[in-house]
Amino acid sequence: MGAHLTRRNVLLAGLAAAAVPSLAACGDGVAEPSLSENADVRLPDYVPYRGVQPDLPGTKAGVLNGYYHYPKNLVKAAPDGPPAKGPSIDVMTLTYSPVPPPASKNPLWQRLSDSIGTTLNYEIVPVANYPVKFALTIAGGDLPDAMLVLPTAPRQPAMLNALFEDLSPYLSGSGVRRYPYLANIPTSSWSPMVLAGGLYGLPMPRANSGSAMFYRADIMKQKDLDPNPKSFKEFLQLCKDISDPKHAKYANGDPAVTLYFVLEMLHGANEWREQGGRFTWWLEESDILHQALDAMRQLVKAQTIHPDGFTTVGKFKDWFGNGQIAINYDGLTAWSQYLLQYGATNPKFEVDAMVAPGFDGGMGTHWAGNTNFAMLSLKKAPRERIEQLLHAFNLLASPFGTDLYLLRKYGVEGHDFAYKGADPVLNTVGVTDTGLPTTFTTDAPQSIYFPQDAEPVRLQYEFQKRAVDVLVTNPAYGLYSETNTTLGNTMRQNIIEGPLKGYMRGSADWNDVQDAVKNWRRSGGDKMRGEFEQAWAALRA
Repeated sequence: MGAHLTRRNVLLAGLAAAAVPSLAACGDGVAEPSLSENADVRLPDYVPYRGVQPDLPGTKAGVLNGYYHYPKNLVKAAPDGPPAKGPSIDVMTLTYSPVPPPASKNPLWQRLSDSIGTTLNYEIVPVANYPVKFALTIAGGDLPDAMLVLPTAPRQPAMLNALFEDLSPYLSGSGVRRYPYLANIPTSSWSPMVLAGGLYGLPMPRANSGSAMFYRADIMKQKDLDPNPKSFKEFLQLCKDISDPKHAKYANGDPAVTLYFVLEMLHGANEWREQGGRFTWWLEESDILHQALDAMRQLVKAQTIHPDGFTTVGKFKDWFGNGQIAINYDGLTAWSQYLLQYGATNPKFEVDAMVAPGFDGGMGTHWAGNTNFAMLSLKKAPRERIEQLLHAFNLLASPFGTDLYLLRKYGVEGHDFAYKGADPVLNTVGVTDTGLPTTFTTDAPQSIYFPQDAEPVRLQYEFQKRAVDVLVTNPAYGLYSETNTTLGNTMRQNIIEGPLKGYMRGSADWNDVQDAVKNWRRSGGDKMRGEFEQAWAALRA
């Protein structure tokens, strides 16, 4: 769904908004750099890692490297020994998983500290609690050495300028080459780090193809259906053919993300559209939106969307896995999750993904995702300390094929995983131990790899090639708007849950949709647009 809202984002946005009062005093009395200063910040050089050759090479357009097997001969990530000897390092970050065992009972964690050269202390906060914990930590002033800053954190420029280190003297341009694994992070992932006239964090890179319209390939084969429709008409027929409402079987579950897929067919804006420096919001493209909503009414009328999907939260993955729905728009990381969770109990389970066709035929589009999840910001400190931290976090970004990547993702052989040929396969202990949230510290660029089977690697690689050929980016990605940070997700979700879903079900009309968009403009949308336009212009001044 590109940069668009997920229910997970709604949670984070709401909690972050609740934390605004605690952050309000941050930076008081400190002059905030002007937007024009962001244009002077030079992003780090991009130097791709060449130490391991992929079976399926990635592309400049954003297709990830694909690997059928983990290399037998591991590359040493730190051939000269631990690079960050010195005082221990304290990190505060979040997790979406159960908190792992403490370092004293987690060999992965212990070996990671040994490899870095100092004790790595994590304060691991469940995601639902993180925005409030972050706000309280900032307000209290006793900061860890590094902490995750979510895109939904308010007053970022003032806060970063007052409390955190500008890393541009260390990492801008060729400076990053001292830290080769950080230099391996693509340029687009660094863009959101530029705020307050500096480079204020390390990225957590993600794939630019973002999401996918997954389908149950086994169900499609069983019903002898073509899972690659060439138009909306064919997509509607596919959804009808695969649905069986009498037996609670439907094509789609979540009507909101199904709408996104239809908008991709219509070449709709990925959140925002920019023309000549002017920004247009996706719901302001009236002709496209009206046609898409009419198409959604057809899907609802044909009983192809699970009726509980309009009010359900958090069940779509399970519906997809157990066959209640056969098509589901989800993040790319779900590919492996589906196979691991549902393939384990259903040997016939197969998953693949489709790219939106043109509404009336021809090529559709695919909305790019944000190529960064959040930033890891470092507390202000002397140069020697900052360099120690950068050497440590550089190792946490060591890429696929290195011994430290294997340790971070799969743990310790015999305790956390066993080899199946050349490939590490986690056991139940390893699933818990690898919950150490190094992914939410910084990380290597993602790779396409599935140790249990090579075929999903090929399928995902082919999907990404199709997706990046028709990729539509969000021009607001990497730009900061205070109004969007504090109000944007909530305002958008109110329209989706109200008039948009109402129109799909026939309980709201087009005037209701238009009135909601007009209210969005008055309530902050126009201000948000202006902030994005100013940020866009400042970078190009």
